[in-house]
Amino acid sequence: MTRYSKALPQLGGDLFLVYLGMETDLIFSQGVDLPGFASYPLLETKEGRAHLRRYFHDMIDLGRAKGAGVILESPTWVANRDRAAGIGYAPETLRARNIEAIELMASVREECPDLPTVLSASIGPRTDAYAPSDIMAADEAERYHSEQIEVLASTSTDMIGAYTLAYPEEAIGMVRAAQTFDLPIAVSFTVETDGCLPTGASLRDAIEATDQATDGYASYFLVNCAHPDHFTGILTQESWMRRLKGVVANASRCSHAELDEAEELDAGNPLELGRQLAEIYTHHPNITILGGCCGTDMRHMRAIAQAVRTP
Repeated sequence: MTRYSKALPQLGGDLFLVYLGMETDLIFSQGVDLPGFASYPLLETKEGRAHLRRYFHDMIDLGRAKGAGVILESPTWVANRDRAAGIGYAPETLRARNIEAIELMASVREECPDLPTVLSASIGPRTDAYAPSDIMAADEAERYHSEQIEVLASTSTDMIGAYTLAYPEEAIGMVRAAQTFDLPIAVSFTVETDGCLPTGASLRDAIEATDQATDGYASYFLVNCAHPDHFTGILTQESWMRRLKGVVANASRCSHAELDEAEELDAGNPLELGRQLAEIYTHHPNITILGGCCGTDMRHMRAIAQAVRTP
């Protein structure tokens, strides 16, 4: 088995912060139109690039202030062939946007060399994360996601971040594709209000199935796009939890179906969310990557970092 060559500082046990709530913040709080929930078109304008730079710099500033490392996620979560075609992007243009996204992150990191900062190339599911259709077998998922991962492998990214996955076969395909191109990969599943994946599998079973089919190649696993109330009850002290290293939580307690229908942002309670993630951090020492997903903004990120760093 080929092992990736790049070391990941977030595996060292220190606190790392990650932010995945940019799209909902831009759409609901700042009135920015993101067709297909895609943020990579922001790369095409000076104003759009300024939005992206601001988020990256805000995260680095927060990490520096709180003595935490930072994982920067690229705006490429839906920059795969099918989802891009739905908003009019041809493959050659999509390739350029994937590359430009990593170049922009890299330039920000070069401006701030004093902080442990990881460049993560974000990828997402082929179809709706909350209600996946046309569920792929692992081999098909590998072929499909290899197209985007091959492009990202040509950049200076440190790793692949596969987020908001609803079933293990897609995760297996992504992991195999990352291995082909000698890239580390972190896999993040989403769960419903009952703590199970949208397809009904348990988080434990999804992680174990992915590891078994890929000889444990993934660097680590996370859970994202769910409120802590939805998954805290399934976090145990069993051995599979050693593979779960991060939680990236929604601000809202709403179900995925309710969020899909929402016309206004539910920002929840930033201080409460911070306390909940700090409690997870305290009771599960292996979970050292914390952050915000849908409905969060820098208020939530500051609250998370402050709660963890306050004795």
